[in-house]
Amino acid sequence: MKIASLLPSATEIVCLLGLEDDLVGVTHECDYPEGVKGKPVLTASNIEHRGKTGAEIDRHISEHLHAGSSIYRLDHDLLEQLNPDLILTQELCAVCAVSYTEVQAAVKSMVGERRVLSLEPTTFGEILENIVQVGRIAGREQAAKEAVLALGQRVKRVAQAAAKVAYRPRVFFWEWLDPIYVGGHWIPGMIDLAGGTDGLGVSGAKSRVGAWEEVQDYQPEVIVLSPCGYNVEEVVERAREVSLPPWWNKLPAVGAGKVYAVNASAYFARPGPRIVDGLEILAQLLHPELNLRHLKADEALSIATPG
Repeated sequence: MKIASLLPSATEIVCLLGLEDDLVGVTHECDYPEGVKGKPVLTASNIEHRGKTGAEIDRHISEHLHAGSSIYRLDHDLLEQLNPDLILTQELCAVCAVSYTEVQAAVKSMVGERRVLSLEPTTFGEILENIVQVGRIAGREQAAKEAVLALGQRVKRVAQAAAKVAYRPRVFFWEWLDPIYVGGHWIPGMIDLAGGTDGLGVSGAKSRVGAWEEVQDYQPEVIVLSPCGYNVEEVVERAREVSLPPWWNKLPAVGAGKVYAVNASAYFARPGPRIVDGLEILAQLLHPELNLRHLKADEALSIATPG
């Protein structure tokens, strides 16, 4: 079976199932595992991010969406040339991948029949269900079930340890830095599994624009900086752009030195297998006494202050 993945998370799922050789095309953002970097690239960004602040990027994206334009473009000719049997895409997020409408239009113009699978996880559990769904369609259902069983055992280990903690800290998961976005979809569920409390996000709901006033009222005890699309070093760099309110240093998380930058791209923003690594990372940040994971510098870093 020839597979085209229009999502980095789907690419990771395909490779987890041992189908890397069947992967004929990927996106410009697919960077894991290493072997996919040489695959034909089917997408490109319509927005140039280099040299722009987080606020400028957010404004440009909003302008594109308001005008009805796509943030990404799909190489229709290359897709037709590769002629995949299965195309993996999504409808969940307008800023995460090529629009589903464009994918449908491209498929309609191609000769022959093929399967288009749209992955729409909104919760942590649905991410694992997607792995089985891809495996079933790609003829690797047993491998998918075994992979999910192994991932589930790791999730169970975290959940059982976190269930015994004496206190669940208030967590602010900062998904975009300027403007403030509060983490949604699977993030609140991850915080709960990891032994924390998320009083700002809603499980299964979209990420949303927040306000400094609600952060002040919430008084978070742990702050996780995880802007979509960035690794740890890039998050730290982006954090320097933020103009902080005068009361920032009075927040419990800041006073306790519990402000962290994490690798959003690898472990939190992509609904794929490494989301379980993200859960372990989050649990370690919230409850280091549980010793659930030895954190590496490219996974998470404590930062004195974002500004």
